[in-house]
Amino acid sequence: MRNQLTEGKIFPVLIRFAVPVFLALLLQALYGAADLIIVGRFADAASVSAVSNGAQIMTTLTNLISSFAMGTTIFLGMIIGQGRKKEGGPIIGASIFQFILIGIAFTLITVLAAPQIAGIMQAPEEAFPMTVAYLRICGAGFLVIIAYNLIGSIFRGMGDSRTPLITVAIACVCNIFGDLLLVGVFGLGAAGAAAATVFAQVVSVIASVFMIKRQKLPFTFDRQMIRWNSGYISKITRLGLPIALQDLLVGISFLIILAIVNSISLTASAGVGAAEKVCTFIMLVPSAFMQSMSAFVAQNRGAGRMDRASRALLSGILVSEMFGVCMFYLGFFHGDLLIGLFSSEQAVISAGADYLKSYAIDCMLTSFLFCFIGYFNGCGETKFVMAQGIIGAFGVRVPVSWFMSRIVPVSLFRIGLATPCSSSVQILLSFIWLAYMKKREKRNNNYGSIGRTENS
Repeated sequence: MRNQLTEGKIFPVLIRFAVPVFLALLLQALYGAADLIIVGRFADAASVSAVSNGAQIMTTLTNLISSFAMGTTIFLGMIIGQGRKKEGGPIIGASIFQFILIGIAFTLITVLAAPQIAGIMQAPEEAFPMTVAYLRICGAGFLVIIAYNLIGSIFRGMGDSRTPLITVAIACVCNIFGDLLLVGVFGLGAAGAAAATVFAQVVSVIASVFMIKRQKLPFTFDRQMIRWNSGYISKITRLGLPIALQDLLVGISFLIILAIVNSISLTASAGVGAAEKVCTFIMLVPSAFMQSMSAFVAQNRGAGRMDRASRALLSGILVSEMFGVCMFYLGFFHGDLLIGLFSSEQAVISAGADYLKSYAIDCMLTSFLFCFIGYFNGCGETKFVMAQGIIGAFGVRVPVSWFMSRIVPVSLFRIGLATPCSSSVQILLSFIWLAYMKKREKRNNNYGSIGRTENS
């Protein structure tokens, strides 16, 4: 079911689009959490550390792909908003061709350089071989991971957030089943969790292809359109590359923090790994509004309805912030219960809960920040998104976390405070850029009015 994002009352339309996105992200989080939960129940701390480190690396690379695919979402949304639906097929074909090449490159990197990547991450000695195995197995399925994420981006660009929800649900069920079988029954540990992940995405992509064939698309698409088209690929790259670079560098900054924590102890590594999984859940609503805002704003920008896009930004922030306050309460005051879902070792639970308190503070900040990022992406202001992300990551998050790790006794809570510090700076930059955009728009409108007066 595709939503016409340029018509109707803003709040209901935005919520109808955002709810399936939220549910898809929730299932995606369950999908990733299943690995750690089941490994935590059936294996030791070394296996938990291997999965948390390997999953963090794969998440960083997958987010890079997903972020780059936002170029397709935004471009397709703008084209549909402008009523140029016939161009949809060639745009999708060019995007598929481009991502096939990217997938081959990522497969080679993760399979061949897995030991070096694990070494850079300072994976604990006890968990090092399992981390390498996890990376190689997941890396071998990178083409499937790319297909899985690209399909979701394409449908969201068309205003359809329900089809990606169904495909994620299929992957989630298959992953949990695979984890229980390979980890719980056969005792394959981290390697079994990785194999279950790849298997689940294979099944999901196959199901997606069958679903696409049964749907009536708003444009014609066939396999002959899967080819190099320099014009479309250039546009997708200009929109998607800054977002991807921003997410990559932000991901690297979190990997640096994880490497700092890995150097402290195995318990700290496992605790932060479990906390990161919890963070995936408590950040779901802001993440859902970020993705929804991008598609909503892109279509309305294409239709020349920027007033509607601005009102959607305010609605998204208000709803997201209400959930942010609730997640702050859960994360700050009941973090031990949440971490307990991922580990049964009391030392790991205590370490993870300490780190989670700082993330709980960030929940209230990301409700603003993520909506801003989605808005700017939909407006095509992806270079600014990249700039503010890099400033936050390497100007604030990494230096603060390193400084906090030097203070004795070492506190995971203090190290984690680097994240809300970064978000605060990024929100300030976003307000400044929004004011600049409004001023630029007003100036352009004035020039346009002068030109029309002279011509008349």
